[in-house]
This record gives sequence, C-alpha cells and structure tokens, in this order.
Amino acid sequence: MILPGLLGFVAALALIFVRVPIGIALAVVGFGGFYLLKGLTPALSMIAIAAKDSSMSYALSVIPLFVLMGNLIAAAGISADLFRAAQMLMGRMRGGLALATVLSCGGFAAVCGSSVATAYTMGKVSLPSMKRYGYSDSLATASVAAGGTLGIIIPPSVIMVIYGIATETHIGKLFAAGLIPGLLGILGYFAAIRWTVWRNPASAPLADPVSRDERMDAYRRVWPVILLFGVVLGGIYGGLFTATEAAGVGATGGFLFALVRGRLGFAQFYNVFLSTLETSAVMFAIVLGANIFGEFMNMTGLDTAVLKLVKGHDLQPITVIFIIIAIYVVLGALMEELSMILLTLPVFFPLVVGLGYDPVWFGILVVVLCQVGLIAPPIGMNLFVIKAVAPDVSLATTIQGISPFIVADVLRVALLAVFPVVTLVLPNLLFK
Repeated sequence: MILPGLLGFVAALALIFVRVPIGIALAVVGFGGFYLLKGLTPALSMIAIAAKDSSMSYALSVIPLFVLMGNLIAAAGISADLFRAAQMLMGRMRGGLALATVLSCGGFAAVCGSSVATAYTMGKVSLPSMKRYGYSDSLATASVAAGGTLGIIIPPSVIMVIYGIATETHIGKLFAAGLIPGLLGILGYFAAIRWTVWRNPASAPLADPVSRDERMDAYRRVWPVILLFGVVLGGIYGGLFTATEAAGVGATGGFLFALVRGRLGFAQFYNVFLSTLETSAVMFAIVLGANIFGEFMNMTGLDTAVLKLVKGHDLQPITVIFIIIAIYVVLGALMEELSMILLTLPVFFPLVVGLGYDPVWFGILVVVLCQVGLIAPPIGMNLFVIKAVAPDVSLATTIQGISPFIVADVLRVALLAVFPVVTLVLPNLLFK
C-alpha cells in the first residue's frame, strides 16, 4: 500500500498549498484515505480514537499554558524593556541597534515561544529606533525577520512541544537541546550583521552615548523576566517539575509580573485570555488532524517502505540526512513551519530513528531548518510579518538584506547535522 501513502502525502501537500488550514487538510486526507482503504466504520472508529487521545492527553496542557505565559509577558510590555536593555549593552557599536534587536528577540523568544509573535512584537519596538538613527531599511528589517525566528528554537518553544507530542519525545530534553543551537543562531546573526556593516558602514551609523545610570535602569527593568525564564527552565532541568508543571509556573509568574507592573486591567486581561484560547484551539485542531493523518500513513506502511528502500540501496546515513535537509529547505521556502513538520514527520521520523539517530537531535535539526524556511524567499513567513509591521519597506528590500542571515543558518544546519554532539551535550548532561 505504498502508492496510497504517496498519494495521501501529495494530496495533503496540495491542500496546504491552496491555503486549506493544516489541521483540516491533514484530517480530510487521513480520514478519506482510511475510508477508501478500510471502509466507513473503521475510519470513523479511527477518528474517535484519535480525538479521544488528543483531547485527553495530559501532555497537551503544556500548549495553552506556555501560550498564556507568552501573552502575559507581552502584555506586561517586556518587549520594549528587553530592547532598551540590549540597546544599552550594544548600542555604541557600529550596527549595535541591529545586534540589540537580535539579542532582545532571543530574550523575548525565551518567554514567548513563537516566531511570528517575536518578529511582530520586536519589530514594533526596534524598527522605529533603527529608522531614527539612520539604519538602512534592508539591514533593519532583515535583523528583525531573522531575530524573530529565534522564537521557535530558544525554549520554551511551542513547535518543540508539538514535535515532542507527535513523536513521543521527551519535551524537557528538547528544551535543553535547543539552548546551544539557539545561542549559535544568535552568534550567527551577529556575524551576519557585522559582515553587512563591514561591507557598508553607512547602513548602520553609530548611536549616541548613554550614561551609566541609564544603563543600570534599563538592566533593572528586565530582571523579572530573566528570573522567570530561569525558574521555568531551571525547574525542568533540575527535576523539580515536568514541562507541563513548568508551563503552569511560568503562566502564574507571567500573570503576577503583568499585575505588579500595572499592565493588566480588565480589557487587557480579557484580550490575553481570548488570544490564548484562539491560539490553543488552533493548535489542538492541528494536533488532532496530525494524529488522523499519522494513523493513515502508518496503515499504508510508507515509512517502513522508505526505510527498506534506503537500507536496500546501502546509502550512508549522513547522505540520507542531507537529502532530508534539502527537502526541508525547499518545503520551508514554500510553506509555513508547522505544516512542514506535521506533513513530513510520519515519513521522515521513523526513517531517521531507524537509521540510528537520536529523536531529540532530529527534532532540533528540523526546528533549525524551519528557521531557514521562515526567512527564505519566496514566502518565508517572517518576511511578510515584517512587511505588515513596516508597510513602507518593500519586500524586495527585506529580501536583499536577509541573505547573510540565511548563510549563517545554513552553516549552523551543516554543523548540527555533521556533529550531533553539539545538540545532545546538554540533554545528555542534564537528563541521565
């Protein structure tokens, strides 16, 4: 039944390309394929079991809690404080505001977990400052677009949670494994900015000097979010609580933080919870659709057939990995990251594990590849987010500035693919 599996994969891909919501696309293909092969009653039974497993899964409660934490932190106005602190730290260097943008994106990503939210929020804060100081539009917008991708690699990350649930991979290990690649991402983006400024110094004029008191005041305003980040991840890594319990602690901390700062009136409180409800509902629908699609793909045996094909042709495992990377790069430039992951996991995950690779390592590799896709033309999601934030800047201008950042990401992908130890050193150290 390999042919039905291939046809199902192509059908799901086609539906996603014509903008059918991913959860619906995967569910329709999964149910339709199951119905055609097994009949109506087995297909309905499969949907019932998938719906029960999705709705009753304790692990899924981590999604709305982390989304709530990010929304509360955003409502507290921490994004402006993070940018100001990063600006105080790096603003006097040539290109310092662009460096500060990437650094503050990393900080916001640590409590947000969303790439689009990070790019949009930090773009609203940092782009006006860079424009005021005379930064080129290409460097300014590219810095925000690339920095925003850190939202899916620096934990806690909703994408990592979805991957962990879909593949039954330890979420705490995924969070730990994302730290070093996330830091490498920040350093790579720093290098891209410095390269751009070196080639064209006029693209990033020097900023005005600031006093020591101003710097200290900016640093003081961000310590609560640093503490919250440390408690959430420190509790997971230290074995004090699970990822779900950590999400609850983070949401409570975010609520108290917003409350103390006086940013959580009734209207803001309502908007935060409504946004959390909407996002969580979409995520749960996606997980249900992915489960239905996964059941259909498992029934066709496509994953087993691909593994046998690879082993039968005696391909080296690293060769297979680079083929998968190439496929993800192409898909990432054409579709959004969650669709790409959930569409391909039923085929690629069993193949990679069957070749002896660690599922935690593969999860981080996939997330980093999603980062490339988020800024890769023609339809990288963050490119259009920046277009919405800065409508006066053409998409071509942003694409012109994004090239060095894509090169930095490609080099990081190659490093993680060839040296899995870079990804696995922390989870192996913290989870014995």
